[in-house]
Amino acid sequence: MRFGWSPEIVFYALWSPMRNARLWAGLSQDELATIVGASRETISSIERRASIPSVTLALAIARALDTSVEELFSADELR
Repeated sequence: MRFGWSPEIVFYALWSPMRNARLWAGLSQDELATIVGASRETISSIERRASIPSVTLALAIARALDTSVEELFSADELR
């Protein structure tokens, strides 16, 4: 697992906070999916805001990325 910033990572304001946190942690979608027990497709869908994670999955993602659910998802996204 890689942690921290690397020069090839560029953060875009339009990206979801979850994607930014994942990239900052140095994790690929596959790596995050393995850690939280989800598929890469699920992680991708959540990052694109095409689906909403369950509470259990949102908590697991937040723990894996060493942040809070509130930092990753807006209240509107979790309703």
